[in-house]
Amino acid sequence: MRVSLKRVCVFSTALVVAAGLVACGGSSSNKKSSATTTGGGTASNISVSSFTSDFSAMSQLKGLAAQGHGLVGVLLPDTTTSARYVSFDAPYLTKAFQAAGFTQFKVDNAQGSASTMQTQAEADITSGASVLIVDPLDSGSGAAIENNAISKGVKVIDYDRLTKGGPADRIYVSFDNVKVGQAIGNGFVQCVKDWNVAKPNVLVMDGDPTDNNAGLFSQGYNGVLNPFFQNGTYVKVGEPAGTWTPSVAQTTFAQQFTAHPNINSVVTPNDDNANAVIAYLQGKQIKPKTFPTTGQDASKSGLQNILKDFQCGTVYKPIYLEAQAAAAIALFERAGQTPPSSLVNATTKDTQANTDVKSVYLTPKWVTTSNMEQTVVNDGAVKVTDICVPETQAACTSAGIK
Repeated sequence: MRVSLKRVCVFSTALVVAAGLVACGGSSSNKKSSATTTGGGTASNISVSSFTSDFSAMSQLKGLAAQGHGLVGVLLPDTTTSARYVSFDAPYLTKAFQAAGFTQFKVDNAQGSASTMQTQAEADITSGASVLIVDPLDSGSGAAIENNAISKGVKVIDYDRLTKGGPADRIYVSFDNVKVGQAIGNGFVQCVKDWNVAKPNVLVMDGDPTDNNAGLFSQGYNGVLNPFFQNGTYVKVGEPAGTWTPSVAQTTFAQQFTAHPNINSVVTPNDDNANAVIAYLQGKQIKPKTFPTTGQDASKSGLQNILKDFQCGTVYKPIYLEAQAAAAIALFERAGQTPPSSLVNATTKDTQANTDVKSVYLTPKWVTTSNMEQTVVNDGAVKVTDICVPETQAACTSAGIK
C-alpha cells in the first residue's frame, strides 16, 4: 500500500494489450500446473522468492499463459493517494504479463471514482474477463465489484489492499502490512536515538480508516511504540483521524501543532503525508535532524526528504515483486490451476466476513540514506537524477549514490 507535490497527470490508465494467444480451456481447478518452459522451469516451482527486478521468473509461466481463456482485467484506484499506481503498478503489471508471453490483459485506473471502477469492471466482464485483479478505493465498493464478478464466474484477486467483505474464493496479494507498520515504528525509534530527541512528544498520524491496510500499518507501528508510551519514555500527544489526502494531513497536523506546540516528532504512514507535514515544518523554520518524521512508498519526495534530513526513512515495497506475484496468481486462476503453496504463503483475516483469505505476502524494506543505493537505486525504482538534485547532491555523494 499506496509523489505528492507534483502528480502524474490525471488520465485514465488503460493499457490494453489485445488479442490473444489463448484458446483452450485449462485443466481442473485442483491440479497444479506442470507447464514446462524453454528455460526448463515449471510453473509449480514458482515462489515468492523467485521474483527479481529483471522479471526473468515470469518466463516459467509461459506454458501456463497458453492455457485457459478470457481477459485478465486490472482495476487500480486513483492517481492522487500515491504516484505508485501510474509510475509503477501499471507498467510493472504490464511487464510481468508480457514477460510470461501473455497479452490478453487490460489495466485501468478509476481516477478516484468507485462508480468508474464498477463501470470498468463490468466492461471487462462483458469483454469476457475470466480474472479481475482489484485494488479498491474502499472495501464497500470493492466487495460489490468482486461479489458481482464471482457471481458471473470470474475469479477475483485482491491487489495490495484486502477488500473486507469480499468473496471467500479469492486470493490477496500484498506485502505483510503489519511488518510495514513495524518497520515504520522501528525506524522511528532508531531515528529518535540518532537525532538525539531527548523527550519525544509524538503525534501519531494514520491512513484513511476505510483502507484495511491503514489499520494494519497502525497495528504495526503502535505495537512497536506503545511500550515506550506506557513506560513514559515517549509521550503520545494524540492520534487524530486518518487520511491519505496530503492536504488534509497537513491541515490536521497544523491544527495539532498549534494546539500542542510541544510536539517534536510525528509518525506519518506514507511519504506523501510526510511531505505535507515537512513542508509545514519548514515553513516554521524547523531545522533538519531535529523533528523525526516517517514514511512509506520510497517516493521521490520521500527519498529527497530523507537525504535532506527531514525524514527518518521510508518503507520500500518493491512493487515489481507485487506485480509479478499478482500476474502469476492471475495466470494460475485463468488456467484453472491451483497456485502452489510456495506462492500462496499466508492467510489474512477478513474481520468483516470472518474468513481467512488465502494470501501472498512479500517482504518490505526500511530505507535510509545508508542503504538507498543498495535498494531503490539498484532496483531501478528511482532515477539518481530524480533524487540527487542540487539540494541533496552533497548527501548523495556522501552516501555513495551515483
